[in-house]
Parts: sequence; C-alpha cells; structure tokens
Amino acid sequence: PDTLAFLLHHWQNDGSEQAGQMLLSTLQAMAQGGINDQLGGGFCRYSTDDHWLIPHFEKMLYDNGPLLALYADAWQATRRPLFKHVCERTAEWALREMQLPDGGFCSSLDADSEGEEGRFYVWTPDEVNALLAPDTAVAFRARYGLDGPANFEGHWHLWQAEDTDSLARRLGLEPRELRRHLSRGRD
Repeated sequence: PDTLAFLLHHWQNDGSEQAGQMLLSTLQAMAQGGINDQLGGGFCRYSTDDHWLIPHFEKMLYDNGPLLALYADAWQATRRPLFKHVCERTAEWALREMQLPDGGFCSSLDADSEGEEGRFYVWTPDEVNALLAPDTAVAFRARYGLDGPANFEGHWHLWQAEDTDSLARRLGLEPRELRRHLSRGRD
C-alpha cells in the first residue's frame, strides 16, 4: 500500500501520467483479481500466482486499513465506481469480520479454516447452482470464473473473469439487470 500511495502522490503532486497509469492499473487489477475477496470484501495478504488469482487466504487488518484509505483517495481522484465499491466492501468487511464486541479490532484472519487453506473462499459450480436462481447462477458463474477450469485444488476461487458490459452483451441483458443478478448472487 505504501508504494501505491507514493504513486498516487507522485501522480497528483508532480503530474506524472506514468505514475497515475501504474497506480490505476494496479488498483484495478487488485480489485478484480482473487486477492480481493469478491464476496465478503477485504484483501488477502498476497497472491501465490503470477496473475493474482489465488491468494494466501490470510487477511490482515494492517493491509486492509491502508488499502481502504488508498482506494478512497483513488476514488476521490478519479470517481471510478469500482474504487468506490472496493471502499464500501472493504469497510463493511472490517466492521463485520474484524471488529470485536468491545469496539477494538482483530489483527488478522487465518488462511486456514477447519484445517484447510481457503476452505470458506472456494466454490464449485454445483454449489453456486444449488444456492442461486438459474438466471442469477449463469451470470454469477460467468462473472467470477466458474465457467472456466478450476483454479484452486479442484475448486474455484472467485475473481472478475469478465467485465459487466461485455458479459451483459453476451448474456443479452441490460447492464443494470446483470448488476442486480450479481448483487443477489453475492448476497
């Protein structure tokens, strides 16, 4: 986060278009990739592959706090809806998952759940089909990569495999209708 904050300040204060391009493309890739929890919000500690699809499933508050501030600054500078969405989802996650009853915050969530790394972060198409209405399941599977090959030990870790505009066209839906399907699916 500190390196990305440096790029933001270099772009804003010195007018470096190269710094701005590096910052914005990195923030977009992080938001759309598997390092960002597409369902629950918040960012995992780091990626274990070259494409940022499979994270080490640990989430650290000391990563997410600075990333929340960075995405808020980036949203303020660009007004990109994706950055606003990341801010909202990260803040919701921190309050829901990390805040203790007395108001303090936990420092991290372990990568292992019930003895398995990523157990609560991976899915199968059959699980998605069982939970969602058919039209919503089709949209959800396509958006989050479940129509492609499994990407984590025979399961699918979610990432934004296709942007909403092209997916809406491919499925014959209005973008607003697709966003409703995806929101219902995430919920």
